[in-house]
Parts: sequence; C-alpha cells; structure tokens
Amino acid sequence: MTTILRLPGDAPELTVPELLLRNAEDHGALPALSWQEGSGSRTTLTWGEARHRIAEVAAGLASSGVERGEHVLLMMGNRPEHWLTDLALAHLGAVPVSVYGTAAREQIGHIVRHSRARLAVIEGADEVARWEPLLAGAEQGEGRLERLVVVEPDAVGAHTAWSALPRAYDSAVFEKTWRTVRASDPVTVVYTSGTTGDPKGVVISHRNVVLNGLALDKVAELPDHVDHISYLPFAHIAERMLGIYLAVLRAAHVHLCADPAGIAALARELRPAQFFGVPRVWEKLAASLRAGLAALPEERAAAVAAVGDVARAYVRCRERGERPSEELEAAYGKARREVIGPLLGLAGFDRLVWTASASAPMPQDVVDFWAGFGLVVMDAWGLTETTGALTLNGPDAFRLGSVGRAIEGTEVRAAPDGELEVRGTTVFAGYLRADGSIEPGTDEDGWFATGDIGRIDEDGFVWLTDRKKEMIVTSTGKNVSPALVENTLKEHPLIGQALVHGDGRSYLVALLVLDAEMAPVWAARHGIEAAPGELFAHPEVRAGVDRAVEAANARLNRTEQIKRYHLLPDEWGPGTGELTPSLKLRRRVIQKKFAQVIDGMYADHR
Repeated sequence: MTTILRLPGDAPELTVPELLLRNAEDHGALPALSWQEGSGSRTTLTWGEARHRIAEVAAGLASSGVERGEHVLLMMGNRPEHWLTDLALAHLGAVPVSVYGTAAREQIGHIVRHSRARLAVIEGADEVARWEPLLAGAEQGEGRLERLVVVEPDAVGAHTAWSALPRAYDSAVFEKTWRTVRASDPVTVVYTSGTTGDPKGVVISHRNVVLNGLALDKVAELPDHVDHISYLPFAHIAERMLGIYLAVLRAAHVHLCADPAGIAALARELRPAQFFGVPRVWEKLAASLRAGLAALPEERAAAVAAVGDVARAYVRCRERGERPSEELEAAYGKARREVIGPLLGLAGFDRLVWTASASAPMPQDVVDFWAGFGLVVMDAWGLTETTGALTLNGPDAFRLGSVGRAIEGTEVRAAPDGELEVRGTTVFAGYLRADGSIEPGTDEDGWFATGDIGRIDEDGFVWLTDRKKEMIVTSTGKNVSPALVENTLKEHPLIGQALVHGDGRSYLVALLVLDAEMAPVWAARHGIEAAPGELFAHPEVRAGVDRAVEAANARLNRTEQIKRYHLLPDEWGPGTGELTPSLKLRRRVIQKKFAQVIDGMYADHR
C-alpha cells in the first residue's frame, strides 16, 4: 500500500485545493511538474512554485470574468498551461472541461452548446481554426462562446494570449475563494469520447476523485512522491485521475509528455516506478520488444525464451497466492539479474513496481508476454461514470485476465442478462443537462448500469466479456463477443488490428490490419523482400494471414469463427477517425467507412 500522506481533514469532505495547500506546506520543495521547452532541457516546478503559479492563473481567469460554477473549455496537449489552468479553475469553483484535441468542429460545437461555456482556453493555430467559427455562432444561437484564450503566441491574433492574462493576485482573496469550494461541487465534467452518438457530460465531484484516489492507494504499492509520465489526453478520465488528482493526492511528480512518440525516450530517461497504458499501448510496446527479440541470435533468443518460462511460473505462483519454492525463487532471481533486468533496462522499465491497464479487455497473449518479464500488468476496470478505476488487481491479489476486485467503498453485481452494475462513493453524480441541471445516472438504490457484460467469480474477481451494445447477435440468435474474437486474431504477430462484424448475419467477417512493427520482422524471417507499405499485398504475407485466421478459428467455437476477411493497407488511428483518443475501436465509424468492403464479403453468400 502506498503511504498515505497527511490528510488535512475528513476524507469525504476534502477538496483538491485543500490537498494542494497540504502539498505546498508539507512538500513545497519537492518537484510537482516537469516538461520540456522545445528541444531544450526540462523545466520543473516544485509544489510550492506550482501553487503560486496556479494562484496567478486563477487571478487572470477571474479578471476575464470566470465565475464560480461556470464551465470553461480547455483544448491543449499535455503541457503546463493545461495542468495549471485546470487546477486554477478548481480553485475558483469553476468547472474545467477538457476537450479531445482530435475533436471535429461539430463535436466541439455540441460541447460548447451543451456546457454553455463562455470561455475556451486553446493551444494554437489548428485549434483557433476550429473554434473561431463558434464565436460567431453565439449570435446565431449556436452557443454562448464569447472569448478564446490562446497559448501559442504566434496563433493569438485578435484573441487573448494566455501569457497576457493578469498575474498579480491578492493572497487573501485567493485563499478565501477556494475555501468556498465544497467536496460535493463538480471538479470537472468529462465528455465521453463518443464511440456512438454525441458525447455525454459526466459530472464528477471533488469527493469522487479524492475517495477514488484513497481507495486506489490501498491496493497499489508505490513509492512516495512517485514519478508519473502524463501522455494520455486530459480529456480522458484515466489521465485526469493519474496526472492531476492522484498526483495532487500523492504529492507525486508529473512529467508531461506532449508527444506520445516521446514516451519511450522519456521512460528510458526516468526509469519510472509506475506506468499506465491502455491495452493498445501495451500491445504496441510488446510488438516493439518482440521485434527486437526476433533480431537476436538464435542462442540468445532461446535463453530469453527460457527465462520467460521461469518468470511466468513465478508470476503464476504469486497469482495463486503461493510462496515460490526455493528453486523457483533462485531461478527467477538469477533470470532477473542476468537477463530480464538488462532487457527491461533498455526500455527504462527495470524499476517498475506497478504496471496497469484499463479501458478495454487486455489480449491474453499480451498479458502472458509481459508476465515473461516478471511484469504483471494489473488490469483495472471502470468508466468515466465511476471516476475511472472501480475494480483493480493488486500485487497481493490478482488474477491474470480479470480486471480485479471492487475497490473500497464500491460494489459490483451482475444483472440477469450479465450486465455489470455498480454503486458506491466513486460513482458520478449524473449527466449534465443542457440547462445546467444534472440528470441522475443511477436508479433509486444507487446502482449504475455500466453497459459492460461480465461475471464475478467466487473470490470477487470481475471478468469482462464485452460491451453490451457491441455484442454481436447473429441471424441464428447466437451471441458473440467481438473483443474475444478480435483478441484471438491479434495473437498472431502479423495482425495488429481487427474488427469483427456479423450482427444480424449468418456468419462473421473481419477487417484486418497488419502489425506495423511485427509484420516487417515476420517478412524478413520468411525471406520476403518488400517495403513495409507493400507487405499487405504480398502473396506470401496474404498466405500467412490466411494461416493466422485458420489458427484463430481452430481455437474458437463455430459461431465465433471468421468465414471471410479483408486485409486493409493502413493502420487505424484517432487522426483518421477509426479509434477514439483512448485508442478504442469506433466500430460504427469503421463499419460505415468500409461498408462496401463488408457487404462484399457477404455478397457471394446471400
């Protein structure tokens, strides 16, 4: 369990500003926030300095007319202005609302209208181009947006520069203002990323985030003032918890990573004790490491495989709650010193004590791969509506493949149709209505229907099957979990992404994308000479994918098997719309984009 720092009051009544004051008083000289300025060295603020800067930003926002209770929209990357502005708004009693940087103008317009925001703080020229038309829209009844504050100096134009906001503040006014904030007040509204339909505004309170953080710290084992690499969007509940609220609760050190492509380099530099990644991130990291291992001499590769078996045996022993035998303990210790440690050190992962994932079911082969390095990726489960993680595996109690047990103060149950329902202290207040009121999200007994299908075993561990709305019901009435089939397909090194379709049809088909890291390695191993962009059309690669689908089908029941597939040339991503910013499949977007391809796979069998 992480050491809980001094709590400056009764936990259910604490607010984020109270915890920030605690940090400035007790840990004022410790680092709070670091970031890289351009291509130069990293800049750091201590907790004392950070609170001072937050007070300055709060004064500037108040002078711009920001009032208690109003929503202020933020569209910036993982940069200090985002972090400082967010916490400054919390001190004013206003409500920061981070918007995904990949959001289209129509999505931004919906959030502007729905939140009734008058002010938005945005990053640069790209954001200005999408937000400016909404200012004119205020006169046309499209929204109330009145003003833009722009961070990048060369993109300010006729708008207000973030750096030009007044910084002088009255300490007495600042201290009096934040003390009016109550634990039941909203600390943020998070708009869901919208895999289907318009995003909903999830209202989350100070009490939700504080109690969630304290419950998580009773499961996690982390060093005091732990480093955290912040690279997921702050519009995602996971990064808001890890990079803002948990960081304040733990007096942690947040390292902002503005470009996710820089995660690997930053990890090598910091050698962090904790790392969180959504499943796609862990898949990509595993693929990269697999590609490196594939290039090792045969003898060296065999040695790595052997220590992997030892590490997995050690992890499975821990999973069963058993004490490893002296022989296994010694073998694992040697493997760690001589092979695993040095290999993980190349990635900056040799000091990891906490590795976690959430957002979607983790492919079992990815879990097993990391277990071969002694890393247990602690799968968690939760939603924006549960303030992030509501169930969690921990070092003292975990089941690989499950998403753990309910954290303190929460309950999980399965409805008769398998839908998981939850209630407790971290479940949200409700959804924001367009008139500013809150629509309750739970029933009269406090239960929230999550939309996830799963089961709870006799030890309380939760096992996910799929999203209720994403379950495929074939024309013969059979239920199929697309995630199960997709993860089985992706176990082959050639296949990086997959989408299974078959709702209302007599059989399943799949759209497949080659793995960008592993496909070239596989091709080289098989003597195939082709540029990476040409691999998907190579007949031997196509034959390899055929065999991969056959192998997956052999492990699936007849209803789950893929009858036809189509291999696509380009990887899916948030920028092209097929993935959410948290790297989940936007199924409807993909199905619409490739509707003709999907229909073609059924054309000969109608």
